[in-house]
Amino acid sequence: MSSKKKEPETNADAPDAAAIPPRKGKKLLLMLVPVVLCGVAGGLWFSGILPSLLGMKPTEHAEAGLTKPTLPIFVDLPDMITNLNGNARKPVYLKLGARIEVAHAEDVERVKASMPRLQDMFQTYMREMRPEELRGSAGTHRLRGELLARAGLALAPVHVLDVLFVELLVQ
Repeated sequence: MSSKKKEPETNADAPDAAAIPPRKGKKLLLMLVPVVLCGVAGGLWFSGILPSLLGMKPTEHAEAGLTKPTLPIFVDLPDMITNLNGNARKPVYLKLGARIEVAHAEDVERVKASMPRLQDMFQTYMREMRPEELRGSAGTHRLRGELLARAGLALAPVHVLDVLFVELLVQ
């Protein structure tokens, strides 16, 4: 048995610890570059530079809306009074005064011609409502949405923009 002293092994293939670049810098750079590119692209897109460079033109509808603002056109509905679906011992009534906003002035005559159908749809819906459904702003908002949907159906070729409440009284 020979007694040779073992010398500590030195790995000549291993690079020096000081020569290894930090990996955090590379990761940060790899994450930062796409974020910056997306930000620049978004800025160019919303400023209108990128769509024009790509040959995209705004639609005629958008151009018409930018050049000529339209005035709102309202059609008054007759006041409607209906009883709500509630307690049989004590009836609860709803009085509604509303206006319909339409897109074009020529639609006013169509709305007036379809007024009986519109009133019937509104009355039928409101009679099925319970008084607690109208409590708070959420109830009013829900009523507006339902009446807007029914106005769109009753006045089919006419584009109804909004239903505005002039008077809403629950008694």
